[in-house]
Amino acid sequence: MSKTTRATQMLVKAGVAFTVHSYDYDPNAERVGLQAAEALGEDPSRVLKTLMAEVDGKPVCCVVPSDREVSMKKLAAAFGGKSAAMMKPAEAERLTGYHVGGISPFGQKKLVPTAIEETALSEAQVYINGGQRGLQVRLAPADAKGALKAVSAPLIA
Repeated sequence: MSKTTRATQMLVKAGVAFTVHSYDYDPNAERVGLQAAEALGEDPSRVLKTLMAEVDGKPVCCVVPSDREVSMKKLAAAFGGKSAAMMKPAEAERLTGYHVGGISPFGQKKLVPTAIEETALSEAQVYINGGQRGLQVRLAPADAKGALKAVSAPLIA
């Protein structure tokens, strides 16, 4: 597995300190984020999942703890919209250039507005997908927020 992806290249270019962690990705896992947390031996609240959605029909990215669900109402509010819905997997892959299970908020083909769950910012370090199935980057959540020019907001149900 390559440890250099568009995601890691973006982080290097942004001057963000991070470490790369690989694990055995299970394509049959019911919840990919929870499987990643278990494989890494980490608390699921520190392993963040990247979800692609649409707010008022426009693409957005949200990053939340892998053991939590996104509130569509809160997601819409974070971007000043009225309604939100999850993006279809094929559309998420086309937009980001990544495969489902390996979608990273970093280095996506098209830059879209991003929101990070505010409670994740209280962690010293978090894991976020590194742009490949079975690859996570560990970094300070504030550094992730800065690199993504993301907003932090309450996003979880």
